[in-house]
Amino acid sequence: GPGSMTTSGYPRVVKEWQRGTPLAEAKTVFEGKQEDMVISAHRDLTPGFERDFIFRRPTFWTIEAFYRKGEELIRLDIPEDSIPTIHREWLCLTLRSDWAVGGTTYPAGALLAIAFDTFLQGDRQFATLFEPGEKKSLADYSPTRNAILVNELDNVRNRLYILTPPSAGGKTWSRAPLPGIPDQITASVSAVDALVSDDFFLHLDGYLTPPAFAMGTISSGTHEILKHGPSFFQADGLHVTQHEATSADGTQIPYFQVAKKDLQLDGSNPTLLYGYGGFEIPLVPGYNALAGAAWLEKGGVYVVANIRGGGEFGPQWHQAALKANRFKAYDDFIAVVEALIERKVTSTPHLGIMGGSNGGLLMGNMLTRRPDLFGAIVCAVPLLDMKRYHTLLAGASWMAEYGNPDIPEEWAFIQTFSPYHNVKKDETYPPILFTTSTRDDRVHPGHARKMVAKMKDQGHDVTYYENIEGGHGGAANNEQRAFMSTLQYRFLWEKLR
Repeated sequence: GPGSMTTSGYPRVVKEWQRGTPLAEAKTVFEGKQEDMVISAHRDLTPGFERDFIFRRPTFWTIEAFYRKGEELIRLDIPEDSIPTIHREWLCLTLRSDWAVGGTTYPAGALLAIAFDTFLQGDRQFATLFEPGEKKSLADYSPTRNAILVNELDNVRNRLYILTPPSAGGKTWSRAPLPGIPDQITASVSAVDALVSDDFFLHLDGYLTPPAFAMGTISSGTHEILKHGPSFFQADGLHVTQHEATSADGTQIPYFQVAKKDLQLDGSNPTLLYGYGGFEIPLVPGYNALAGAAWLEKGGVYVVANIRGGGEFGPQWHQAALKANRFKAYDDFIAVVEALIERKVTSTPHLGIMGGSNGGLLMGNMLTRRPDLFGAIVCAVPLLDMKRYHTLLAGASWMAEYGNPDIPEEWAFIQTFSPYHNVKKDETYPPILFTTSTRDDRVHPGHARKMVAKMKDQGHDVTYYENIEGGHGGAANNEQRAFMSTLQYRFLWEKLR
């Protein structure tokens, strides 16, 4: 009802409701502010560790955590940009900035652990379960009954480790690698049931390797493949390589290339470059049946750019392209483009790019910043009008990423990466396809509609398709997804071959 939601469209109020009683009688436990992003609550049902927690997220990247002890709410003394997890007797913290506490400075990107009860009593001597390096970051972690599985990204390659807590009175956690993980394969691990066992599920995935699902146990450190996904394209003769491009400020930007082993470096190969660069989301190797069947099998080259703004190298890699520094993500993408051309993998007439959502904003900026570099562009479910994005649907929740356009000082830099405000009539642009969904509940279809209308009025070569279903994914089922993907890949192939 009125007042129950934040301006971002998420819950603002936590209530305690007793089953069998009218919902209207539920007791209010916590209320956030209207401008907060979201308020949430969680009850830990672990036997012997039953506890209630409330989480207030003022912005996308900040959090306040409260432990509910009886009727008292105890705010946890942790950095507001850290990510807390409580499992059994342990409090784990993922840091997003350096933290000096207890006589020690822990670096951004570290994973820390401490006994929850001693933390509440004032202890601040954390164990470091993961410490980032120049090209090493924390991908994820998953507690089991008696251990914690830590997943690292080492130059965008997964490495898995088993962390075992110290015995009573000890401080040092033991660390051992989880064997059997192939190189250039994305691996994710999760507990089968952290309440009762040390068994784990393992998911393996690669550009040329269909997904595999495995199960293992920590005591042996081994796993067994339970199921392989089917192959949807012919991968024989294809090869995955990793390269680096030098961005405008000297930063080395990695990118993956999938192509024929005997690729001729003559600048004539139809090449598709994909990027995202936002919200600390890493682009890691994964089986893309659509790109395989619609692009690679035809002889095309598929490239994925690991630009700043993503999470490939931890929070600092992401934070390097926040708000006023957004241009660095775009500089990075341009650097990869120029590297592909310099290596003669492709050339402008044969180079296409694709991205969606925040990646659609990336595509819009490539269109307006360097239209001379591309033969064609696909821009899906995009953000484009950065003057009003925060007034549409969930847009208010992204101001910590892009900035607040209602603040003149912030609009000054936001305007520089708002494609709708930077497209010009007297410029020559490559052919571009915009796709969106009438029912997109994340990024309003008005972004794409307005951009297309403006470009058509200016006389540019623009193609538009709006699906009436599908939400932010752009398609409501596999049939619609197949149609949308065929539309996008066919558009690029016809323009670039």
